[in-house]
Amino acid sequence: MTIFGICRGLLVLVLVFVGLATKEAFATQHVVGGSQGWDLSTDLSTWASGRTFKVGDQLVFKYTTGLHSVVEFAGESDYKNCNIGSVVDSKNGGNNAIKLSKPGTRYFACGTSGHCGGGMKLKIKTVAADGSSSPTTPSSSSTPTSTAAATAIQSYTSFVVIVVSITIGLLGMV
Repeated sequence: MTIFGICRGLLVLVLVFVGLATKEAFATQHVVGGSQGWDLSTDLSTWASGRTFKVGDQLVFKYTTGLHSVVEFAGESDYKNCNIGSVVDSKNGGNNAIKLSKPGTRYFACGTSGHCGGGMKLKIKTVAADGSSSPTTPSSSSTPTSTAAATAIQSYTSFVVIVVSITIGLLGMV
């Protein structure tokens, strides 16, 4: 293998890393219900209607522990009928992040008796990361994850410095 072959291989690694870092850096955390949070008084339908949920994003449910919880239904029928006895996941920690890992429709509600029937439920449609035709306007409740972006940029910068240093070292040997 020649020095140029090694350099070409390193360039491919850089491009792959850039693709991975970019995907994580632009994921969005959607705080469900905005400043009101996951609560009976929040109009969750209106909140969700103004957003695009993409694969890689997270839903963050913030609520009073012991008063509310988050359950996820398998399908629309259970969601519409608030069939809390038939859920695929349940959380009760007061601050739960749920990653949107694939396209499709997901259904959530509060597991506290009567809350789902009172309107504390959420239906969202997740699209592929590149599948949105019109990006949403970021708001205080839906902004790029600054920690993930900073970490991705810092990792990318370190990686590029290492690759450039190795490349310059190898070319100096020619």
